[in-house]
Amino acid sequence: MADWVTNAGAVPPAGFAESLQRLVLRRMTHEPVAYITGVREFYGREFMVTRAVLIPRPETEGVVEAVPPGVLANPSAGQPVALDIGTGSGCLAITLALEHPDVQVIATDVSREALSMARENAQRLGADRVEFLESALVPPGLPPLDLIVTNPPYVPEGDRESLSPDVRDFEPAQALFAGEDGLDVIRALLPQARAALKPGGALVMEIGAGQAGIVTALVAEAGLRLMTIRPDLQGIPRIVVAAA
Repeated sequence: MADWVTNAGAVPPAGFAESLQRLVLRRMTHEPVAYITGVREFYGREFMVTRAVLIPRPETEGVVEAVPPGVLANPSAGQPVALDIGTGSGCLAITLALEHPDVQVIATDVSREALSMARENAQRLGADRVEFLESALVPPGLPPLDLIVTNPPYVPEGDRESLSPDVRDFEPAQALFAGEDGLDVIRALLPQARAALKPGGALVMEIGAGQAGIVTALVAEAGLRLMTIRPDLQGIPRIVVAAA
């Protein structure tokens, strides 16, 4: 925007009007601005995005902020290990790696296209040591984990038509929808998280509006201890923090 204002009086380059018209037409079909520009800011860093990945949102920054103090800072326990499940653009894994340089960060996704995008973001942002794996939920063979973070799909299938076309028609469905009540992935994830976490380790997970009550019950059923559910900026219970 600053460039636009600064150069408002300049003679546009050849082909500018045609290029601008193509971009306007894309937006008129409800294509999200982030996909048109190819970037979205997350936690103060610019992440590349395509339609292969969910667009990072401000609410998800709360996952990083909700990591319990001390979970990743116990020098007597060796190098901490964190896992990001369903990494998408890599925004959570890369942010953790850059904010906590002493932590070993592993990230998984079922989409090869998403993993390719996440790897590219990691290289661009200087988080080359993040390990990316093609896997659903918790992959086998990992060391005991200090932390699991995730923004899983949690939208009920029945809510599909009520979503804005920007989301429904463009963002990857497998990153959005999770069964009739939106909790299919979370139900499968919680027992795996309990088995993978060290004693005292933590799970930090984003959930949808209206899901706090049933997720609280699912957390207890999986043998995890609910620490808190933090609200987002609209006051909606959004970030679940549970301990092993």
